[in-house]
Amino acid sequence: MSKDTSSLNIEIMDKEYRVSCPPDEQDSLRASAEFLNKKLNEIKQRGSIIGAERIAIMVALNLAHELLNSQGFEQGFTDLDSRVGNLQNKIDIALREIKLT
Repeated sequence: MSKDTSSLNIEIMDKEYRVSCPPDEQDSLRASAEFLNKKLNEIKQRGSIIGAERIAIMVALNLAHELLNSQGFEQGFTDLDSRVGNLQNKIDIALREIKLT
């Protein structure tokens, strides 16, 4: 553990883990652990999946899926911004041409 990190105890699925974390990121890590526990408990409560490892895999798969979908969503906004910018340029050019005639 380096001098700019400290240890933090977090609990996930009723097990305690000690992790290294910079002090300014501890609140974020605690929030992440709480979020993860919520997702794990949601899968566990459904009762269709048995075993901590399988539950963890399903949560990881769901989170990865959500992350990739959100990145695609953000890419859509980037593409839209680019298209709007191109349209704005075309409008500006057309307006300048109208003013010149």
